[in-house]
Amino acid sequence: MTHEPDKVLRRGWTTGACAAAAAKSACAALLGRGFRDPVSIILPKGEEPSFALEVTAQGEGWAEVGIIKDAGDDPDVTHGALIKAKISKGEAGQGLRFYAGEGVGTITKPGLPLPVGEPAINPVPRLMIDQAITDVLDGAEPDFDVTISIRNGEALALKTWNGRLGIVGGLSVLGTTGIVRPFSCSSWIASIHRGIDVAVATGREHVIAATGSTSEHVARQIYGMSEEDCLDMGDFAGGVLKYLRKHPIAKLTIAGGIGKMTKLAQGAIDLHSGRSQVDFEALAEMSGCAEVLNATTALDAYNICGEPLAAQVAKHARETALGVLKGAPVAVETIVIDRSGNIIARADFE
Repeated sequence: MTHEPDKVLRRGWTTGACAAAAAKSACAALLGRGFRDPVSIILPKGEEPSFALEVTAQGEGWAEVGIIKDAGDDPDVTHGALIKAKISKGEAGQGLRFYAGEGVGTITKPGLPLPVGEPAINPVPRLMIDQAITDVLDGAEPDFDVTISIRNGEALALKTWNGRLGIVGGLSVLGTTGIVRPFSCSSWIASIHRGIDVAVATGREHVIAATGSTSEHVARQIYGMSEEDCLDMGDFAGGVLKYLRKHPIAKLTIAGGIGKMTKLAQGAIDLHSGRSQVDFEALAEMSGCAEVLNATTALDAYNICGEPLAAQVAKHARETALGVLKGAPVAVETIVIDRSGNIIARADFE
């Protein structure tokens, strides 16, 4: 997705915020007060957005509302998805019981914020739903069954990392503030953190963090490891390393192409092309190859100087990682590959 550099990007609303708004309107209808359209909710930081209803339905003892998620200008996989909340009358004193409807996943592995077997509706969205329903009840305790559904959620989940996290059958209902900030990439980094949590909880002692699918495949082949042993690092080396500093795993393999690994070697921990650049003067000094100054890309520099340059990139990338880890008990190796998936340099565990 492209955007104009000087354009003010429009923010949107999280899946959890949409679910809470839908639950509030459905609860009002269930209590005989009609569907609220538009419906407003109070977010954790005090903002009060309004949501238009897309679909409504009602029957004996239940009501359901669907809201189209607007993620603003963020390239969110769930932008445009229909988020539905069905509210059914429960038993006195039960409180809220949450259920995964169509398109919402179920947790099958430990390490996530909720127990195994629970619907993947995260704690903050649950609190937002609780608050939204309580607002309708004027402070009374809610005793309802809440079923959250996401249209085409199971198909959309294939574009996420839920499978690796042990969330099966659909998407997670996420959001900590209720607001989607464009290009903040918070959901990606949150997935990295949850991947580390699952790895720790399931006793993994070695994980792979790769910049892309090719480098991940190469690292997996070396060790015979599965997809579940991999963190979807992408450009967010800092998201991996800073979280591992507080939640250590014994061994970390970082794998990537020469371009992104060069940025890591030069101290960048956000490897996106728009947020960090290769410093060719520093690369020439690092590699001892003055001809690098004539290069236009890190790959071009490698083609000029060859394996000695790649070896220095692997070495310094490992040093950057260890620096961010600040002495945490995590052994690190780095693997640099070319576009064909060949290993061109490696700095081993020590």
